[in-house]
Amino acid sequence: MQVFWRLIPVLLSAMLMAAHFSRAGTTVLMLLSLALPLVLLIRQPWAPRLVQLALLIAGFEWLRTLWQIAVRRMESGQPWLRMALILGVVTLFTWASALVFRSPVMRTVWSGDESAPADGEAG
Repeated sequence: MQVFWRLIPVLLSAMLMAAHFSRAGTTVLMLLSLALPLVLLIRQPWAPRLVQLALLIAGFEWLRTLWQIAVRRMESGQPWLRMALILGVVTLFTWASALVFRSPVMRTVWSGDESAPADGEAG
């Protein structure tokens, strides 16, 4: 159960990206974003690395979106600072969610070592 609670930031980041892609009308990317956490059901060392890479790329997508919206709003004379702050925080949250895999508990889950305790049994 401890592993599930530690994965909540990853799940939220994936859902935020799915909502972003849904609003943009890119259904394939929306479905990929929703499916991303399912990769973690594979207990292999590459699974969290793939998710981390996707979260890193997702953060850059948030920055790209922030830039596009800010430019458009500045050109039309609309306020843009609050939007930039919100998307900046979303970017940082997305990148920070990739760090959950650095904890010792999470490393043992995907270590590939079948004798390693899983799901919070260690410590």
